Amino acid sequence: MAVSGLRSAIAALFLALIFRPKRWRMDRYLIGGAFAYAVCVTSFVLANKWTTAANAILLQYTAPVHVAFFGYWFLGEKPHRLDWYALCLVIMGMVLFFAEDLSMGNLWGNLAALISGIGFAWVALNLRKQKDGDPIHSVILGNLMAAAAGAPFMFAKAPSPAGWAGLVLLGVVQVGLAYALFSIAIRHVTALEALLVPTIEPILNPVWVFLLLGERPGRLAMIGGAIIIGAVLMRSAGPWMLRNRRMKRQP
Repeated sequence: MAVSGLRSAIAALFLALIFRPKRWRMDRYLIGGAFAYAVCVTSFVLANKWTTAANAILLQYTAPVHVAFFGYWFLGEKPHRLDWYALCLVIMGMVLFFAEDLSMGNLWGNLAALISGIGFAWVALNLRKQKDGDPIHSVILGNLMAAAAGAPFMFAKAPSPAGWAGLVLLGVVQVGLAYALFSIAIRHVTALEALLVPTIEPILNPVWVFLLLGERPGRLAMIGGAIIIGAVLMRSAGPWMLRNRRMKRQP
C-alpha cells in the first residue's frame, strides 16, 4: 500500500504539471473513472504481493472481456466479429504465455488481480465516455484517491535512495506517462480496442529480460506471445484492409 500510494502521488504531481488542468467538470463519469482507476492500480499492486506475477497479469487482462460485454450497454459500441476473434486469440495467447508460471493457490492475490481487471475495464469505459472532454482529469483524480488510500502506510519506513529512484520511475513512466498516452488514445479508438492493444505489454517483459539478462522464454511463452501480437495486429489492421478491399470492388 505504501508503494501504491507513493507511486500514485508522484504520478498525480507529474500529470498535473504536464497537463495543468484548469476547468474541471465533475460528473459521474469523471468520478466513476477516477474511482475505477484507484481500484485498478491499488489492487494490482496488492495482487503482485499476494500471488504470482503471472496470475496477477493474466487476471488483470480479463478487462477486455468485461468491456466486450458492457461496452454496448454503457457506450453504444457494439463489438464487431473481428473484436471477438481477437479477444479469443488474446485470451488463448495469454494462457499459453503464462502457462508455466500460473498457480492455483494464493486466493486473495488472485481475487485482487481479478478486481484490478474489472477496475481496468471500467477505467476504459468511463474515459471513453469522456472522449469529448478531458479524460486525463479522471486519471489525476484517481491517482489522488490511490495516494490517499496508501497514505496511512507511507510513514512506517522511509524508502532508501534506490527505493525513491524506483518510485519516481514507477510514478512518472509506468503510471504517469502510460496513462497520459492512454487518455489521449481513448478519444480515438473504442474502449475494447484500447484494452486489446495493451495486451502486448506483459509479453514485452521477457523480451527485455532476454535482451538484458539472456534468459530465454519457454516455447509455450513464445507461441503465446506470437498469438497475442498476431491478434492485436489483426484487430488493428483488419478494418483498414477490409475497407480497402471494398473500395477496390466498387466500380
